[in-house]
Amino acid sequence: MKPSLFPNRRTFLRSTAATAGGIFFPNLLIGQDAAVVKKINVAGIGGAGGKGASDVGISAKGANIVAICDVDRERLKQAQQKYPDAKMFESFREMFDAMGDKIDMCTVSTPDHAHYPAAMEAIKRGKHVCVQKPLVNRIWEANQLHEAAKKKGVKTNMGNQGHTGKGIRFLKQWVSEGIVGNVKEIHVWTNRPIWPQGNEAKAKYIQGTVPKIKEKKKGPDGKDIIVETAEDLFNWEHWLAACPSVPFTDGLHPFAWRGHREYGAGAMGDMGCHLLDGPFWACGLGEPYKMEAECTELTDVSWPKSSHVIFYFKTEKYGEIKLHWYEGSLKPERPAELEAERDWDKIKGGFLLRGDAGVILNTDDYCGSPRLIPNTKMADFLGGKSPELKLETSIAEGEPQLELIRAIEQDKICGSNFDYSVPLTKLCLFGNLAIANPGKVINWDAAKQESDNAEANKLITRAAYRQGWDYSAANI
Repeated sequence: MKPSLFPNRRTFLRSTAATAGGIFFPNLLIGQDAAVVKKINVAGIGGAGGKGASDVGISAKGANIVAICDVDRERLKQAQQKYPDAKMFESFREMFDAMGDKIDMCTVSTPDHAHYPAAMEAIKRGKHVCVQKPLVNRIWEANQLHEAAKKKGVKTNMGNQGHTGKGIRFLKQWVSEGIVGNVKEIHVWTNRPIWPQGNEAKAKYIQGTVPKIKEKKKGPDGKDIIVETAEDLFNWEHWLAACPSVPFTDGLHPFAWRGHREYGAGAMGDMGCHLLDGPFWACGLGEPYKMEAECTELTDVSWPKSSHVIFYFKTEKYGEIKLHWYEGSLKPERPAELEAERDWDKIKGGFLLRGDAGVILNTDDYCGSPRLIPNTKMADFLGGKSPELKLETSIAEGEPQLELIRAIEQDKICGSNFDYSVPLTKLCLFGNLAIANPGKVINWDAAKQESDNAEANKLITRAAYRQGWDYSAANI
């Protein structure tokens, strides 16, 4: 039998960008016997509501949405109306079994604890993945995810949209050119958590409170009606993913899970991959050699109400750098260089990057506004001209999901691919090691990927995984 003139879909998508001198021609039929170049097929895991719906919507700008998986049945109904041609699933494993090669790429927008099994299942099946931040909420999982993606040769990206912007590129360029001289200290802060953490969160997480499914009650007119309960609208077992089975816990879905130590990664996980992104990239920070933290209202099930973490780095270019992270009600002191008319207390999140020759201030979550302070110093630096960006811009500014789609089409690499975003995610998780052990100095051994603190090391991986969900790079 002669080999087919038409490659399978995945092989074709991988090889198309290499043809015609690397130029990609979407939606063209080249020659009578050539395959038609089709749009990439995307599946959204956790994609029926909230950030997931946004991620799927961005993907739809450049791809076909062929499947959506979500544990929230009401959200799935709404997603079906928006994407009538897409298949709907409550289990991503069942989705992959049913769809097979009809999926080329996945967005992963579940709660943090489910990022790892969802992304690993996708990578196992050779799918490209764009995973929301933080990639995972355990350090071991981050390392395994990175290794698995390299092993399978899939393209990857993380949903930290600031990394696709021009602001972070200006920061990288200016710091490299010596605008602040030798970097010595960095201060990063956020107003998060804006969901329950601390004692409030612990009181909110109540297990085993679900009434019977489809409870019958009398309506106002005396007739029987069916009352939809939490279990009726929500697939709790699939929500748990690889985590051990426990009774339904009220108060987690759809947002407050961020404050739970098993399922979320707190304010550090939520905003660290945004706010730390600029300083991490510009200064080439890598892994800290030690960290310490102080916090308020840390509980056994919830992340604290507020925290201050200090990371210590040894960098090749700048030597010692100390990085401070503040969350909740905590914040660095107002910099002396800032103009008096600026209302410091109203800046909800940002960073200060201090060197021996100047200070850069950024006052948004996504590194969109870096500038020297005071304003006169920035004006002198620019010399009356608009700043010239010398670094290559993203192929999809502000939209990491679309950036991955275009990277697949054009055989390019995304800016926040796992080679970059795994170390950035791990920095946030190092912070959580310190937050979970306040008042203690945690020394980190990068070679061994462990600390000198037995309690901190318990958080490197999950205490237990559900049977049959033991994903690792070795077994995919």
